[in-house]
Amino acid sequence: MLVGYARVSTLEQNTAVQLAAFRRAGIDRVVEEKRSGIKERPELEKLLFQLRAGDVLVVYKLDRLARSVSHFVKVFDVLRAKGVGFRSLTEAIETDTPQGRMFLHLLTAFAEFERELIRERCLAGQRAARAAGKTWGVKRALSDGDTAQAVKAWRSGWYTQAVLADMLGVSVSCLRDHIHRYERRGRWAR
Repeated sequence: MLVGYARVSTLEQNTAVQLAAFRRAGIDRVVEEKRSGIKERPELEKLLFQLRAGDVLVVYKLDRLARSVSHFVKVFDVLRAKGVGFRSLTEAIETDTPQGRMFLHLLTAFAEFERELIRERCLAGQRAARAAGKTWGVKRALSDGDTAQAVKAWRSGWYTQAVLADMLGVSVSCLRDHIHRYERRGRWAR
């Protein structure tokens, strides 16, 4: 069975052009969605769940289905696992043909390349931020001085971690993590 998926980004837009293209292609069942490509798309999720082996998902254009190359590859992996075909009317892509399968393999390679580029840029940005003295994440609950005093008190044997944590207004696990950081143990060991 051929099933069309039509999507527009805003409520002001309409799917008339896509629906007309589906009618010309002989597609009777169409699922419509009015959502941005960035947000969750419940109609697409339901449709992907309902499709069965032998069905063909048809879109007007690739950008109506996926928000990025990597997202398209994820959707296509779901379709392939279920034995569902895919067709794009505008780009003339069909997974039933060798050319269509080759195109999808190329998309997969580009998606992997895109992920690697993003990863490299993120790591470079993190290194530059660290070099500039920037920090991120949750601010530590205890200063280095408070931690040093807590470690000294705990190691003296006069205080338990629970009592120290209560005195400092933190949880026992938080205090323990600060102690491990101070003593370079656990996840802080180098």
